[in-house]
Amino acid sequence: MASPAWHYVLKFIITGDAAVGKSSLLVRLTDQRFLANPDPTLGVEFGSKLLTLPDSSSSGSGPTVVKLQCWDTAGTESFRSITRSYYRGAAGCLLVYDVTSRKSFDNVRIWLADVRAHADAHVSCILVGSKRDLCEGDSPHPRAVPTELAQQFANDEGLLFVEASARSGDGVEEAFIRAAEEIIGKVRAGRFDDERSPGVKLSKPGASLPLEGAPARGSGQQCCT
Repeated sequence: MASPAWHYVLKFIITGDAAVGKSSLLVRLTDQRFLANPDPTLGVEFGSKLLTLPDSSSSGSGPTVVKLQCWDTAGTESFRSITRSYYRGAAGCLLVYDVTSRKSFDNVRIWLADVRAHADAHVSCILVGSKRDLCEGDSPHPRAVPTELAQQFANDEGLLFVEASARSGDGVEEAFIRAAEEIIGKVRAGRFDDERSPGVKLSKPGASLPLEGAPARGSGQQCCT
């Protein structure tokens, strides 16, 4: 019987205010390109990606391959009822704000409350400070959210934290890998039920080898079915 192409399928959601760079982060992950002027997300967009996580188990069983199924959700209030339905059962969440927008950071509390109310009870969230490149070098854009402030918020709320740039790619894959590693750690600790959680699914033996990444910004099927 053929070996599975991946070990786990993980459902991720990407949430935060409109125009903070959520779609650009997803396209950077799946397509390895920068989406300079993305159209506003209407409801949700879908993208997938295979990631290989290094072996961190005591058994030395080797690296774990995970397939991320990512739902990029709209950040406007008019789509809130639609996007909440996609939170259901999510195992991972990128909670995104713009480092040049204090308002987008202040609103993270609202998004986090929504995620915790509707996603899996054991969801792993990583706070992502997007558009880091806008504050580097001779850029005229002032930083509105100090790294230390965001790190303290993450610590207080039990979140992972990273700053990232979809333009350069810095921190983007790291954000997904760190969240995925935390999810797999919870799976091994028995906090996720592999057969019941809609956000974590075991691969089926004999699964065919998929493409490395499915393009983002397209419609997709329901996750983790």
